[in-house]
Amino acid sequence: MVMYDRSRPTDPQIDRWDEGAEWIAHPDETGRRASHLLAGSDGVWLFDPLDVSGLDELIADYGELEGVAICSNYHARDADAIARRHDVSIHVPTWLTRLEGRFSSTVERCEATLGASGFELSRVSPLPGYDEAVAYRKGDGTLYVPDALGTAPFYTVGDERLACYGVVRLFPPRSLFDRFDPDRVLVGYGQGVFTDAAAALDDALAGARRRFLRALREHGSTQLRGLLAALGG
Repeated sequence: MVMYDRSRPTDPQIDRWDEGAEWIAHPDETGRRASHLLAGSDGVWLFDPLDVSGLDELIADYGELEGVAICSNYHARDADAIARRHDVSIHVPTWLTRLEGRFSSTVERCEATLGASGFELSRVSPLPGYDEAVAYRKGDGTLYVPDALGTAPFYTVGDERLACYGVVRLFPPRSLFDRFDPDRVLVGYGQGVFTDAAAALDDALAGARRRFLRALREHGSTQLRGLLAALGG
């Protein structure tokens, strides 16, 4: 099975709730890349989106697009095409430097907050050269983690519902995530966690190091394939 399907999505998996939507553009790919729409008082925001048929209509159901947020050095995805189509800016945290020159749309650098969306941004750097941005909105308990946590099968082992990625298991960023009390955890790979999300987050961090060797045995080669595919994208 292909790690990341680069073809035009034909049958995306889309799930909706009152404040947003989540779609997996290629449900059959190993990576199960997820994209998110989150609505707020200032409008609609997209997080690390892949373009799919019907996306413009989906956005319109929630309001007017305010901006596109990129939270990982490796998630340029289809942000540029979507931003140009809607004439909005791409918002990139200042510490994500690999994305320089990747977009023709206007890029706005952000630091602690994402516009007036209510989302606070935090830097995650568990390893040298590894950077991403975690977004948290206290108002509705939404936590978005692009890379460090995931639910796709190549992240989890045993009965884990949420898990740290690869060697991040050896250095789980507990001090950062302890500040959050999420009602939902959305991730860049796999479906979000909507039930007992705080408990799933606690388990992912508490058991990360203990379950590292099992995760390495079961998913080490797949995660290496994913890393190489991301570097090539």
